[in-house]
Amino acid sequence: MRLATSIALVALAAAAQGLAIQPARAQAPGCTHTIGMVVSLTGPAGRFGQAAAKSAELAFNDLNGVGGVAGCRLAIDLRDAQSQGTVAVDQARQLVDLRKVPAILGGIISSVSIPILTSVTASAGVVQISPASSSPTLTRIAEEGKSGGMFFRTITSDALQGTAAAKYALDQGIRKLAIIHVNNDFGVNMVAEFRKAYVALGGQITSTTPYNQGAGNYAPEVTKAMQGDPPALYLVAYPGDGTTIARTWISQGGAQIFLLNDGMNSADFIRDVGPRFLDNAFGTSSGTTTTPSTEYFAKAYPAMSGGFDAAAPAADRAYDAAAILGLAIAQAGKAESAAIRDAIRKVTGPEGEVVHAGPEGFRKALEAIKAGRKISYVGVIGAVSFDANGDITGPFRKWRIQNGQITTVGQMSVEEVNEVKAKLPK
Repeated sequence: MRLATSIALVALAAAAQGLAIQPARAQAPGCTHTIGMVVSLTGPAGRFGQAAAKSAELAFNDLNGVGGVAGCRLAIDLRDAQSQGTVAVDQARQLVDLRKVPAILGGIISSVSIPILTSVTASAGVVQISPASSSPTLTRIAEEGKSGGMFFRTITSDALQGTAAAKYALDQGIRKLAIIHVNNDFGVNMVAEFRKAYVALGGQITSTTPYNQGAGNYAPEVTKAMQGDPPALYLVAYPGDGTTIARTWISQGGAQIFLLNDGMNSADFIRDVGPRFLDNAFGTSSGTTTTPSTEYFAKAYPAMSGGFDAAAPAADRAYDAAAILGLAIAQAGKAESAAIRDAIRKVTGPEGEVVHAGPEGFRKALEAIKAGRKISYVGVIGAVSFDANGDITGPFRKWRIQNGQITTVGQMSVEEVNEVKAKLPK
């Protein structure tokens, strides 16, 4: 896969050598708080991880530019999960056991975040914040007391997003479809939630076909899914595999009406499949509430990302995850896991002084913390408040592709989704 940015190339080299990525414009004192980051820089989710790594770099640069946190600058030890759980666990264990990091940013996909949590961070008592892993399994792990309270995520659970996708599909007149989905925790859970709502609301699913990542040729899966000539396809995938599947579907004469998951909101996917085939493609993503942080990020991120725009999947949520982590260290006064865990809710609680992203917002936040005042970080995606399981709630963005462009056509509130869920059979 082509790496879009020079930082990604540097990061991959550094990850292979176990080196820390030092923010280029850090202005803080000589000591350093090093945070681990395990994201997929290569493999099917590689583009997500590259975008997220740049976001975390920007957040730490912004904090370092106004003096750093808890007396030191922030740095990232960036590791490539290669979109594989076993690789991710190995990299996370090195960060925790050898580098002694107090927190890890990542992973991107749930099939990476879950094994990091269950095999490394929970037992080690290390904070983990994911910007993009949406599987309901992560909530269940927390509910069962197996996360140690150490896991947080800045994306809504698929338990809600699957319902939102079902309602959006039916609202667009898509009343019958086939499903092809990635055969991992994320894909299985997303489809389970979607099916429950879609069928209950009157939709018909002609077939459900799982696929395994990295196969390269998905003709058998596509052939199976096309049986019965379904008038639309719900594709739950990542851009790499998803591109191959969509192209195969189109070449075999499949209907060019698509419902897509959040990860397929990708300029690369559109370019590689061909814009002319995607004018009837619809999708849902975790939404945002526009704030001064959103406006700052929209200007600052493209200027430093080397090719990613502010709408790149995981980019906004990765900035917020890194910002919250940095502010929590400042609130705690030290880079220790338990103190960071306890401080995360203190800097995001609704009762504090509102602060936003960027150097000016962070300067205000750090001054307030130093003066003993409470803060409430309102981030790029809006106000972020974590429940007992480390989950957030938020609106869902409804989008479609036309003329090669992704356009937001509306938002679905959490209240609307909950109303739908309340009507579904238990």
